Amino acid sequence: MATLKQPNLKITEKSHWQSNHPEAGFILRLRVIDSDIIHAWVETEQDIVLDIMDKELLQMVLSECGLLNKQFYLIWDLSHVVDLAYSYKQAITDILFNWNDPLFNKGKTGFALIAFYNIPESLRIMAESFAAIVPEQIRVILTESYDDTIEKVMAIKTGELLEEDQEDEKNNEESLVRKRFLMAVAGMSWFNMLDEYIPKPPPENRYYPFFKAIDAMRSDLLAKEREIENERIQNKHDFEHRITQMNIKMNAQAEMNKKSTLDLEKEIAALKTRIATQDMELTRVSTAIAEKTTSLRNLLDQIHALEIDSTVKRAMTDSCLSLIETETIEKRLNIELTESDSVFLSKLQKKHANLNQRELRISLLVKLNYDTKEIARSVGISTRGMESIRYRMHKKLNLGKHQSIKTYLSDFAVSF
Repeated sequence: MATLKQPNLKITEKSHWQSNHPEAGFILRLRVIDSDIIHAWVETEQDIVLDIMDKELLQMVLSECGLLNKQFYLIWDLSHVVDLAYSYKQAITDILFNWNDPLFNKGKTGFALIAFYNIPESLRIMAESFAAIVPEQIRVILTESYDDTIEKVMAIKTGELLEEDQEDEKNNEESLVRKRFLMAVAGMSWFNMLDEYIPKPPPENRYYPFFKAIDAMRSDLLAKEREIENERIQNKHDFEHRITQMNIKMNAQAEMNKKSTLDLEKEIAALKTRIATQDMELTRVSTAIAEKTTSLRNLLDQIHALEIDSTVKRAMTDSCLSLIETETIEKRLNIELTESDSVFLSKLQKKHANLNQRELRISLLVKLNYDTKEIARSVGISTRGMESIRYRMHKKLNLGKHQSIKTYLSDFAVSF
């Protein structure tokens, strides 16, 4: 930064009037000259792109210097600044248009002038475009050096007419056309002002083709933006339609689940009723079996006490023991019927509805590994009669000639 060559101007500097941006490789510094001139520059060893607007830093400096409600002048040293990010352009124009809103401050506070100096060639047109779009109450000048800038700012503060002002008066039409062109480009680029009509100079004006080109580009961009907006609206409509369809599907699924839950609750209630009935029946059967067994044991004791032929007594005793054994098996079968056994019988009955109750009972006993003799006793038939039943069951189960009923029922039991 160049040193000050006007010793009569007061300079105020504070160590905290800075904003460090290590990721971007620079430090933004501010100081105050002659009580109302804010001097800004970046401290860096490389070329940088400005992408951060330090509004809070500027407000802090203005507050500490009592300039928040007064007019002030801003001078910017653009050394090492090779470009401005789009976000920076938006931020700085937002500050200018809001800070100097004439509806609130009547032009008596905020930016009175902004001066850029040491402008790289890559930023020259951008700086001119910026000057073209700022509010009218803000003056923007482009200068060569720090000393030149201070000299012109002091002249403006005292109301003197600068040389460029005199040049503008001589070449007013040329300057106005150039400014209008830059304003149109900046408005489209910085503010997306595609609906704004671009006034063109007469067809004989040498800048007329440029205005025609920029207006054509504006129309193309506007058409593209409308196309994007229509696509956005269509996407929104499609998305809302998909959401509606998903809600319908979810509500339908919820209703089906509700109905399924009700059906399951009814089935569970029916099963509980059935289980309660079966428990009562089981209790009755167990009691009856116990009574029969007790009676048979009493009868066996009486047979033992009889003085009859030993052969006859043995035959009678064996018959009693056989009956007691059958009742014991019956009682154990009724008591030990598990939930798995109940499910087995239910599934088997659904698959083979042609099986009667005795055949279902025999199927369960076969699955529980009871032998033919025990099963015959349990159902009250002879061994030969049991063989006949097994033959009929073989056909009802649709088994092949060499398929075993026991193997089939065992496999069926583990399949669910």
